[in-house]
Amino acid sequence: MKHLTMRHPTPGLMRCGRMSAVLLCAIAMLPHACAHAHASAPGMANASVALAKPGAHLPAALTTAAPAAASTAASTAASTAASTAASAAPAACKGTIYMTFDTGSQSQADLIANVLNKRHVKATFFLANEKTTRGDYSLDASWAPYWKARVAEGHAFGTHTFDHVYWKKDLANGLIQVKPQFGKDGGKLASFSDKQFCEELRRVDTRFQELTGRKLDPFWRAPGGYTSPRTLAAGSACGYQHAGWAPAGYSGDELPSDKYPNAMLLKKALANLRSGDIFIAHMGIWSRKEPWAPANLDALIRGLQDKGFCFATLREHPAYVQKKGQP
Repeated sequence: MKHLTMRHPTPGLMRCGRMSAVLLCAIAMLPHACAHAHASAPGMANASVALAKPGAHLPAALTTAAPAAASTAASTAASTAASTAASAAPAACKGTIYMTFDTGSQSQADLIANVLNKRHVKATFFLANEKTTRGDYSLDASWAPYWKARVAEGHAFGTHTFDHVYWKKDLANGLIQVKPQFGKDGGKLASFSDKQFCEELRRVDTRFQELTGRKLDPFWRAPGGYTSPRTLAAGSACGYQHAGWAPAGYSGDELPSDKYPNAMLLKKALANLRSGDIFIAHMGIWSRKEPWAPANLDALIRGLQDKGFCFATLREHPAYVQKKGQP
């Protein structure tokens, strides 16, 4: 929010022109106004000083012009002040977009944080313990300062499964077939019970508390967005509601940049996003040659703000607002 700040003790005088300023300051007997009028009209300094003296005689032409000049100055000052106040007043939101980021290679982690701070945007992060371009993992102790800083900034956080576990199918025996991307079973098919699936979600919560001292918010996102009635029920049973994204909210940052260049993706997002949409991007994608975030994130947020959109975390989304009595 911008505050209306008067940069000059008599702004109307400086906006109504040199002659008006001199005449008005002389009539109003405002030495400080005259001084500024002199600065802008040095050639008239002597005349204005003489006119400012008590009892000084005003020529008829000036006497006639002075009231009109004073009226014009006052009118201009009032109009300008009103216009400035109107432009400084925050515009009402025309809608809300929910920015979300999934962990990834973390190559864009700092850039994302900087842009969000610059644009005063609060977002929601979904965390998994993924390998990063630094050679560590996104939930290692080395990432504690980063996540603590995001907590302090007021962002929201959900679980993305600890080992970035992809759902493959629901089995007839009541188990869930999955394929972790990381961890000791990374790349292998596994069968999880509902309880095991819940524990996979909770592992992120436990680790996040160890790193930051804060619990996750009660939502989760499936890697790739792949869910089933069983995984949704398992997540809900242990306190996490699934959060996907809007069709228009897919950033496309996982797509090959030669076929889906950043300019195309930005244009599509700005044209199609609507109020209430959840937008998804990643904190770095290994395979994309031209990263999405450096080219598009700031431009997207700025473009949406120019359209009148505001931003909020999923804590404020109607579908995910916690009711009293819920954990």
